[in-house]
Amino acid sequence: VQLVESGGGLVQAGGSLRLSCAASGRSFSRSVMGWFRQAPGKEREFVAAISWGGGSTYYKDSVKGRFIISRDNAKNTVYLQMNSLRPEDTAVYFCAADLYGRSRYTDSRVYDYWGQGTQVTVSS
Repeated sequence: VQLVESGGGLVQAGGSLRLSCAASGRSFSRSVMGWFRQAPGKEREFVAAISWGGGSTYYKDSVKGRFIISRDNAKNTVYLQMNSLRPEDTAVYFCAADLYGRSRYTDSRVYDYWGQGTQVTVSS
């Protein structure tokens, strides 16, 4: 079972990036999928999550209105569209899968599988 993130990079403040997370080894169509990030010297923090059907989405307050999480279950892929990026968004971004759809979607401990992360750097 693998989760592989892609789409990170270096972007100027105000710019956009689209992260992808491709799952393989099993279907994640019934899983809650989440995005977390970790900046140097800081703890990993919740960014966004999406229900298995895509009908419910959840966001960290500081990214609301700027980031959009979506998923394509036919492709076993989840996305994070990041707009109006700020230097404080700089971090390694991880996708994660909660196989059992636990309600504590902001808690990293409930996620069963994690990707290796992709670096996002926003310059000022």
